[in-house]
Amino acid sequence: MIDYDGKGTFGDPSCGDSLTIYIKVKDNIIEDISFLVFGCTASVATSSMTTVLAKGKSIEEALEIEEEDIVEALDGLPENKLHCSNLGVQALRNTVKDYLNK
Repeated sequence: MIDYDGKGTFGDPSCGDSLTIYIKVKDNIIEDISFLVFGCTASVATSSMTTVLAKGKSIEEALEIEEEDIVEALDGLPENKLHCSNLGVQALRNTVKDYLNK
């Protein structure tokens, strides 16, 4: 995303999954959101769902998104892939922190 208002990353691409989220904010609402993810299919799905859940929300509402919200929106994940939902939540929180610090 060009001209983003906030950018945040979580994970480590050298040894596993990594997600970067970009947001565009207007009047405290996330108007646009995009992501770049490196990882397995579950990481891609949870990253995408994180952006779906956050778009149109206020900054405060976006910070309330939890791992369980992502898993529920996806109608579940295999037990060994539940940790992937943490990727989206942490990257989103890092993105919002970046936005608030500017």
